[in-house]
Amino acid sequence: MTIYRGACLCGAVRYEVQGRFERFFLCHCSRCRKDTGSAHGANLFSQSASLTWVAGEEQLRHFALSATRHARSFCGVCGSALPSVQMDGKLLVVPAGSLDDDVDLKPDAHLFAASRAAWDDGFTDVAVFDGLPK
Repeated sequence: MTIYRGACLCGAVRYEVQGRFERFFLCHCSRCRKDTGSAHGANLFSQSASLTWVAGEEQLRHFALSATRHARSFCGVCGSALPSVQMDGKLLVVPAGSLDDDVDLKPDAHLFAASRAAWDDGFTDVAVFDGLPK
Protein backbone atom coordinates (compact mmCIF):
# COMPACT_ATOMS: atom_id res chain seq x y z
CA MET A 1 0.00 0.00 0.00
CA THR A 2 1.25 3.47 -0.88
CA ILE A 3 2.08 5.89 1.94
CA TYR A 4 2.33 9.63 1.34
CA ARG A 5 3.93 11.91 3.91
CA GLY A 6 3.27 15.59 4.37
CA ALA A 7 3.66 18.50 6.75
CA CYS A 8 2.94 22.16 7.27
CA LEU A 9 5.53 24.83 6.46
CA CYS A 10 6.89 25.14 10.01
CA GLY A 11 6.92 21.36 10.58
CA ALA A 12 4.73 21.49 13.69
CA VAL A 13 2.12 19.23 12.06
CA ARG A 14 3.08 16.06 10.18
CA TYR A 15 0.83 13.41 8.67
CA GLU A 16 0.69 10.25 6.57
CA VAL A 17 -1.92 9.16 4.06
CA GLN A 18 -2.14 5.44 3.42
CA GLY A 19 -3.88 4.46 0.20
CA ARG A 20 -4.53 6.04 -3.14
CA PHE A 21 -6.04 9.26 -4.38
CA GLU A 22 -8.94 8.92 -6.80
CA ARG A 23 -9.12 12.51 -8.02
CA PHE A 24 -6.98 15.62 -8.35
CA PHE A 25 -8.71 18.93 -9.04
CA LEU A 26 -7.58 22.52 -9.51
CA CYS A 27 -10.43 24.69 -8.23
CA HIS A 28 -10.72 28.32 -9.34
CA CYS A 29 -13.76 29.24 -7.22
CA SER A 30 -13.42 32.45 -5.22
CA ARG A 31 -13.35 30.49 -1.94
CA CYS A 32 -10.40 28.32 -2.98
CA ARG A 33 -8.59 31.38 -4.34
CA LYS A 34 -9.05 33.12 -0.97
CA ASP A 35 -7.98 29.96 0.91
CA THR A 36 -4.71 29.75 -0.99
CA GLY A 37 -4.10 33.38 -1.87
CA SER A 38 -3.34 32.06 -5.34
CA ALA A 39 -4.93 31.27 -8.70
CA HIS A 40 -6.57 28.06 -7.50
CA GLY A 41 -6.71 25.36 -4.89
CA ALA A 42 -4.92 22.12 -5.81
CA ASN A 43 -6.49 19.27 -3.87
CA LEU A 44 -6.29 15.49 -3.97
CA PHE A 45 -9.39 13.49 -3.03
CA SER A 46 -9.86 9.98 -1.68
CA GLN A 47 -12.81 7.99 -0.41
CA SER A 48 -10.64 5.02 0.56
CA ALA A 49 -7.31 6.32 1.95
CA SER A 50 -6.69 6.75 5.66
CA LEU A 51 -5.11 9.74 7.38
CA THR A 52 -2.80 9.49 10.41
CA TRP A 53 -1.48 12.52 12.27
CA VAL A 54 2.19 11.75 13.05
CA ALA A 55 2.91 14.93 15.04
CA GLY A 56 1.26 18.18 16.05
CA GLU A 57 -2.40 17.20 15.85
CA GLU A 58 -3.03 19.63 18.72
CA GLN A 59 -1.95 22.47 16.39
CA LEU A 60 -4.58 21.54 13.80
CA ARG A 61 -7.35 24.07 13.21
CA HIS A 62 -10.51 23.75 11.13
CA PHE A 63 -12.71 26.28 9.39
CA ALA A 64 -16.06 25.60 7.73
CA LEU A 65 -17.82 28.40 5.88
CA SER A 66 -21.40 28.41 7.15
CA ALA A 67 -24.19 27.50 4.74
CA THR A 68 -21.67 25.97 2.28
CA ARG A 69 -19.70 22.74 1.86
CA HIS A 70 -16.46 24.73 1.88
CA ALA A 71 -14.10 23.68 4.69
CA ARG A 72 -10.39 23.63 5.31
CA SER A 73 -7.85 22.53 7.91
CA PHE A 74 -4.62 24.37 8.64
CA CYS A 75 -1.71 24.64 11.06
CA GLY A 76 -2.43 26.96 13.98
CA VAL A 77 1.24 27.99 14.07
CA CYS A 78 2.09 28.82 10.43
CA GLY A 79 -1.33 28.72 8.73
CA SER A 80 -0.36 26.14 6.09
CA ALA A 81 -3.18 24.18 4.49
CA LEU A 82 -3.48 20.60 5.77
CA PRO A 83 -5.68 17.58 5.04
CA SER A 84 -9.26 17.48 6.20
CA VAL A 85 -11.82 14.73 6.50
CA GLN A 86 -15.15 15.90 5.12
CA MET A 87 -18.65 14.67 4.29
CA ASP A 88 -19.11 12.91 7.65
CA GLY A 89 -15.80 11.05 7.29
CA LYS A 90 -16.44 9.82 3.76
CA LEU A 91 -13.97 12.06 1.93
CA LEU A 92 -10.32 12.88 2.55
CA VAL A 93 -9.16 16.16 1.00
CA VAL A 94 -5.40 16.73 0.85
CA PRO A 95 -3.85 19.99 -0.35
CA ALA A 96 -1.34 18.77 -2.95
CA GLY A 97 1.27 21.32 -1.90
CA SER A 98 1.33 19.98 1.67
CA LEU A 99 2.73 16.62 0.56
CA ASP A 100 6.43 15.89 0.92
CA ASP A 101 6.19 12.91 -1.43
CA ASP A 102 5.49 13.08 -5.16
CA VAL A 103 2.11 11.93 -6.44
CA ASP A 104 1.88 10.05 -9.75
CA LEU A 105 -1.31 11.91 -10.70
CA LYS A 106 -1.82 14.87 -12.96
CA PRO A 107 -4.84 17.10 -12.30
CA ASP A 108 -8.10 15.64 -13.65
CA ALA A 109 -9.72 19.00 -14.31
CA HIS A 110 -9.96 22.71 -13.63
CA LEU A 111 -13.15 23.39 -11.64
CA PHE A 112 -15.16 26.62 -11.60
CA ALA A 113 -13.18 27.96 -14.55
CA ALA A 114 -15.78 30.71 -14.99
CA SER A 115 -14.58 32.09 -11.63
CA ARG A 116 -10.94 32.12 -12.73
CA ALA A 117 -9.07 35.32 -11.80
CA ALA A 118 -8.69 37.73 -14.72
CA TRP A 119 -4.88 37.56 -14.41
CA ASP A 120 -4.88 33.72 -14.49
CA ASP A 121 -4.47 33.28 -18.24
CA GLY A 122 -1.79 33.26 -20.92
CA PHE A 123 1.07 31.93 -18.80
CA THR A 124 2.83 30.42 -21.80
CA ASP A 125 4.32 33.88 -22.51
CA VAL A 126 5.61 34.43 -18.95
CA ALA A 127 9.34 34.04 -18.27
CA VAL A 128 10.45 30.89 -16.39
CA PHE A 129 13.33 30.82 -13.87
CA ASP A 130 14.71 27.87 -11.89
CA GLY A 131 15.14 30.18 -8.89
CA LEU A 132 14.90 33.89 -8.15
CA PRO A 133 15.58 36.13 -11.15
CA LYS A 134 18.95 37.87 -11.19
